[in-house]
Amino acid sequence: MKKFFRKLKEKAGAFVLNVRTAVENKEAEGYVDSGVKILIAVVIGALLLAGLYALFNTTIMPTVSQKITSLFNYNG
Repeated sequence: MKKFFRKLKEKAGAFVLNVRTAVENKEAEGYVDSGVKILIAVVIGALLLAGLYALFNTTIMPTVSQKITSLFNYNG
């Protein structure tokens, strides 16, 4: 029985140490940083696509254009 409680105490101590380390860690990447990176990637992709539309003066992805048009022309 003593062995069980000793192991339980060791596991609890290790858990507390892990939680304390995670809370005090200032080097982790936060959610805001990831969100900003995703937003920048989407904006750059949209700018590249707009540049291709302007350069070739035609539809670059006709399937996507047809699907978007059909979504907005819904008469249900």
